[in-house]
Amino acid sequence: MSTDRHPPPVERYSPAERFNHWVTALTFLLLSFSGLALFHPSMFWFTQFFGGPTWTRILHPYIGIVLFLSFSGLALKFWHHNLLTRNDIVWLGRIADVVRNREDRLPEVDRYNAGQKMLFWTMIATLPTLLLTGIAIWRPWFAPYFSIDIVRLALLLHAVCAFVMIAGIIVHIYAALWIKGTIGAMVRGTVTRAWARKHHPGWYRRVIGGK
Repeated sequence: MSTDRHPPPVERYSPAERFNHWVTALTFLLLSFSGLALFHPSMFWFTQFFGGPTWTRILHPYIGIVLFLSFSGLALKFWHHNLLTRNDIVWLGRIADVVRNREDRLPEVDRYNAGQKMLFWTMIATLPTLLLTGIAIWRPWFAPYFSIDIVRLALLLHAVCAFVMIAGIIVHIYAALWIKGTIGAMVRGTVTRAWARKHHPGWYRRVIGGK
C-alpha cells in the first residue's frame, strides 16, 4: 500500500512498448556488429558470432528488415511526443548546462528532451535510407537489377547512415547510463515520481493531472 512518504511509481512504458524497444535494441546491435564485420577486415572476426562470413552476409539484411519493422512500431506510437518545441530550441542552446547537469537552468522538458528527439528524427531519416540502399546492394536477390554506379552509391550512403546511427546510439546509451533511473524505466516500465518531476516535469504534470 502506498503512503505519502512512498508514493506509487509512474508508468512510463507499457510491457508492449518495452518489448518493442528491446527488439529494436537487440536487432540494432546485431546489425552493427555484422555490418562492421562486412565493412572492414579489422572487424571481420565479428563474423564468428553469426556462424561465419557466409551466414553473416545472409543474416544481415534480414535482421535489417526486422529492425525497420520494429522501429516503425515505435515511430507510430511516439512520433507526436517527439515534435520539436520552442523549449527544445532553448534546451539545445544551453547544452553546457545539460552536460553540467544544471537542470534548474533548463526549460521545462516534456516526455522527451531535445537530445532524445534529435535521435528519434535521425533514425526516422536514416533507417528508410538504410533499408532502400540495403535492397540495392542485397546480393543475389536485388543488386543485379541495379547498375554498378547505383550499387556503389548505395554502398556509400549505407555506410554513412550506419555510421551516423551508431554514433547516435552510443550517445543514447551513455545518456541512459548517466541519468540514473532511465534504464529502470525500460526494464520495469515505471519511474519514481521524484525522477519524473526532476527530468520530465511537463510530462509528469500531464500524467498526474490525467489521473
